[in-house]
Amino acid sequence: MLTNYLPILIFLALAVVLALVPMAAGAILGPRKPDAVKNAPYECGFPAFEDARMPFDIRYYLVAILFILFDLETGFLFPWAVVLRQIGWFGFLSMMVFLGLLVIGFIFEWKKGALEWE
Repeated sequence: MLTNYLPILIFLALAVVLALVPMAAGAILGPRKPDAVKNAPYECGFPAFEDARMPFDIRYYLVAILFILFDLETGFLFPWAVVLRQIGWFGFLSMMVFLGLLVIGFIFEWKKGALEWE
């Protein structure tokens, strides 16, 4: 019975070692020069001591939408391509409608200027 699980146990032990050794090496060998700026909390590149209701630049949201568009596309495109022969024309047309909606979203992003950087 143990011989069935031995490769899994070896794999788990190797995973734990490969995770813990770099962390331990970084903690032991890494530089320790803390200061107030390094220890300060931060989020989204904005200082933490300003008003919580300050407006974000619209490009922040547009880039998030763009990421979701391409993430959804790749997430659905590969499984669809694997089963395309079984699902036939209905599956093909359904994916074309989906990709058409993504293209509309991409055109929206393009018109809003999310693809242009200063």
